Amino acid sequence: MEGTRPADDTAPTTEAPPAAGAASGPGPGSGAGGVSSVPATGPATAAGAAPGPGPAAGVGGAALGLAHLGRGVLLWAVLALPAVTADRLGMNEPRPLWQRLGGLGVLAVAAALSRRRPLLSFTLTAALGLTAAPALFTVSYGPALGVFALLLGLRAPCARPAVAAFVAVGLVGTVRIALVGADPPPEWLVLTGTLLFGCVFPWLCGRYWRQSRALAEAGWLRAARLEDEQRHAEERARLRERARIAQDMHDSLGHELSLLALRAAALQVSPGLTADHRAAAADLRAAAADATDHLHRIIGVLREDDEPAPLAPAGESIEELVARAAESGLPVRWERPRDTAAPPAPEPGGVAGRLLHRVVREALTNAARHAPGAPVVVAVGSHARGTTVTVTNGPATEEAAPTRGGSGLLGLRAAVTSVGGDFRAGPHGEGFRVRAYVPAQQPTTPAVPPPAPTTPFTRARRRVALGLGAAAGAGVVLVGAAFGWYAYTETHSVLTPAAYAQLRPGTPYEEAAPVLPDREAHDPPTDRAPAPPPGAHCRYYRASGELLVSIDHFRLCFDAPGRQGRLIAKDVVPGVGRPDQDRDENAENGGPVR
Repeated sequence: MEGTRPADDTAPTTEAPPAAGAASGPGPGSGAGGVSSVPATGPATAAGAAPGPGPAAGVGGAALGLAHLGRGVLLWAVLALPAVTADRLGMNEPRPLWQRLGGLGVLAVAAALSRRRPLLSFTLTAALGLTAAPALFTVSYGPALGVFALLLGLRAPCARPAVAAFVAVGLVGTVRIALVGADPPPEWLVLTGTLLFGCVFPWLCGRYWRQSRALAEAGWLRAARLEDEQRHAEERARLRERARIAQDMHDSLGHELSLLALRAAALQVSPGLTADHRAAAADLRAAAADATDHLHRIIGVLREDDEPAPLAPAGESIEELVARAAESGLPVRWERPRDTAAPPAPEPGGVAGRLLHRVVREALTNAARHAPGAPVVVAVGSHARGTTVTVTNGPATEEAAPTRGGSGLLGLRAAVTSVGGDFRAGPHGEGFRVRAYVPAQQPTTPAVPPPAPTTPFTRARRRVALGLGAAAGAGVVLVGAAFGWYAYTETHSVLTPAAYAQLRPGTPYEEAAPVLPDREAHDPPTDRAPAPPPGAHCRYYRASGELLVSIDHFRLCFDAPGRQGRLIAKDVVPGVGRPDQDRDENAENGGPVR
């Protein structure tokens, strides 16, 4: 399989000094830039060669170190850019110079630790954000918070420390909002949204990225393993083919050689032959016996003992086999079943028929080799559950040629028991008996393949997908809740223009309270309002219930706090981009006036 396997650079590696005679260099899969030591396994170095790492290894390690340093500096520069520009553009509250420099220093430390200590980098950035704003979100450090959360998910193997860090940040932010927050509910919603979309969501994306890379690497490993398994399967198929050929040679050729020896013996005792012909027949018989013995030795080498050899198809029935053996001179007799109502013997082409044919052929071959001249009886009994074949031979009447024991009976026993049958072979009286029972083969129904097992990587991807879905769902709920709270507070802090027009300086607060709304504006435009009277306590109200736009605000200033003061001044604070003629038109139509 061709291709390039992706390297994983998420796991930190350690550097080890190379041993004597070791070649040091970047290992395959060091990923994060670690330098591994590979001990030399070849022959010893030549005389006079100094052991130790070569100059190429040192140059490679230095290059990796410079590459990591350059990446860290580039990361710090990118993350420090929003902090510098936000302060220059006035997007943050004015801060002293030492605070801005301290923030840049913390970002530098976090960038340096992001490869080996991603959790510490995220914690430092979160602490920096909480120091700058109780709600965690700042233009200066918000991008850095999301980047380090992404690197935390990409490089940290365990999820529990990250979850604990998120919970800790949320608790600390909640405490800070409760202690120093100006308007706790909106700030807490901002904290929750920042923690969810700026921390948890990037962290989940990083974990998904990490698992995708792990899946890709596992895919390459699985492809290599499948190639190895395919190669082993081909090797096993070749071995099985060798065993099949060996068994066919044993069954077919051995049987034919035995019958050839029988014919030669019959020719030897024929009365019309001369002495020379009788000697030639004897030599032929001895040569057939020797060939049979050599065949058994070869089969013993080729055949695998741990698995049964496959069955070779036979082109004749058991009765035809017995008749052919009898024609060759073997004293064999076919014993027909006594029960006429019994089912017929299995067909030669079936599994049971081929197996029974093989049992009878092997038994006749053994009788001809080991008990020449002995009478042989072959009996077959069939019934509904299976078929039994019995081959019995008496004692030998002639001297048998010395031969070695083969593996034919062992192969028969394995073949018969593999189909659920029973095989027995052993002495019987003065002779030998082979009995085999083969059950009837039931029609098989196609099995329903079991469902494919769920791999760990599939479950991991499902968990990440569920986490992303849960985060997105929670974000939608929180955004909806935040918008609902925003709409509630904005619409319940509206002072109508008619009510504003009825208020006159000197009116006590008790008389003005019935027309005032329940809440004050939570974001008063103090930067656009005129300077309040000395010692006044001012309240801001919205002039309309429009949302997501800049509108006019009404400011009412009382000479005492609470419900004891009197109205001493009222002003209209214009909205951003609202021209003065709009307010003049409102005044002509009974709207607010200054």
